[in-house]
Amino acid sequence: MMTQQHKRKPASPRQAARRRAPIDSLLDPALFKALGDPSRVRLLGCLIKCARPCSVGELAECCAVDLSVVSRHLRVLERAGALSSTKQGRTVTYTVRHESLAAKLRALADSIDASAASADGDCCEGDRRARR
Repeated sequence: MMTQQHKRKPASPRQAARRRAPIDSLLDPALFKALGDPSRVRLLGCLIKCARPCSVGELAECCAVDLSVVSRHLRVLERAGALSSTKQGRTVTYTVRHESLAAKLRALADSIDASAASADGDCCEGDRRARR
């Protein structure tokens, strides 16, 4: 007779935090920080819609911020893995890392979907009972 083995679900958020899961490596703080600024999101959107490498000067035209600030925002997006840069002389151009960014966001969405499908809504039930 075969029995199904069920993974034990954490009874509380504290227990869930101690358990390792694939989503832990997908929740990239650097990417979320990079996407947490409206100017950076606008710059990324502009680059995605242009669908070609753009210089810092070109990208500065889509935001109401100084060129040096645009340059800093683009470096943050690059460090987070959303952009790549190329330098020719004094001109730096940025390109969206479409495949990499889409793969990261898709993997995160899939992990969230998988977690939601396996959850039965009572993760915090143990904590609520303890507080009563």
